[in-house]
Amino acid sequence: MAASDNQQPILQKDDAQHPLAKLNRLHFWLLVALNIVFLLVGQAAAVILGRFYYEKGGNSKWMATVVQTAAFPLLFIPYLFISSPQTHSEASNQPSIITVSVVYFIIGVLVAGDNMLYSIGLLYLSASTYSLICATQLVFSAVLSYFLNHQKFTALIMNSVVVLSLSASLLAVNEDSDKPSGVTKSKYAIGFLVTLAASAMYALLLSLMQLSFQKVLKKETFSVVLEMQIYTAIVATAVSTVGLFASGEWKTLHGEMGSFTAGKLAYVMTLVWTAIAWQICSVGVVGLVFVVSSLFSNVISTLSLAFTPIASVMILHDKMNGVKAIAMLMAIWGFCTYIYQNYVDDLKASKAPSAVDDTPNESRSC
Repeated sequence: MAASDNQQPILQKDDAQHPLAKLNRLHFWLLVALNIVFLLVGQAAAVILGRFYYEKGGNSKWMATVVQTAAFPLLFIPYLFISSPQTHSEASNQPSIITVSVVYFIIGVLVAGDNMLYSIGLLYLSASTYSLICATQLVFSAVLSYFLNHQKFTALIMNSVVVLSLSASLLAVNEDSDKPSGVTKSKYAIGFLVTLAASAMYALLLSLMQLSFQKVLKKETFSVVLEMQIYTAIVATAVSTVGLFASGEWKTLHGEMGSFTAGKLAYVMTLVWTAIAWQICSVGVVGLVFVVSSLFSNVISTLSLAFTPIASVMILHDKMNGVKAIAMLMAIWGFCTYIYQNYVDDLKASKAPSAVDDTPNESRSC
């Protein structure tokens, strides 16, 4: 395995053909900052609104799952206004529609299942505890990337894995945990395990998407990444809607709206803005892939999970005890070592541009 396979730069936009190559440094970083804000605000708002839905009387896990992808039409706005140029060689090397459709369908079904697990986890956990457990997706990503995407397992990555694992373990054994009202210890345990499983599945999805870009789609432009988001969201929304009706939960929605303690209008607006928030987050994710790289996007996406607990303490008044504070600091430390490892890889890759250019499918992101 070549060293360049593991040294994908976080910031990699030196290609003169890239649509943003003509931007000056200030405009480039403003665009990066804007997408980071979309990602951080969108993800934090979606998690907090999801918890608010449950706290005020919402109880439909399938509805909470549907809204995570239901606002996918919003993604057509950037898709229509920003297109990636396609070369003649790319056009002649397109995979078959059947192959692409199968890939989108499989990933879409997995996304629906993953969203359902997250919905169950958020039902039984506070927003802050939920977010800290979700941070373990970085652990699973590191392990799965080692086996599926041939990423190197360095000392810094190992440190990140161990620290994040210990952080999650602290939350698991925390006797003074801030369980939502009516949640027993057994349900808290279920919420913990389900959220852990959801984090593992999300990491698997990231690896499968990366494999799809490398082996099937053969490129990772803005349009292709956004198409992946849109079509998998369509499948996930369809699967979740079928689950909503098949489970019979749709029959309880009218009564749920009437008993929502914040009012009927608040019930509708909570679901609408939860859906919008998830798609704002998606725009940020795709935007960072386009402007910077998929690696940088994933790092910022995971890093945001360490700051969502702070927002939930301020807005939902979640309890922040000593154990949870230590767990959050450990999670941030784990993120920092992970990011530093990628910074080191970026320096190595920048010193060997020819090595990176020789393996475009492994190291290029746009």
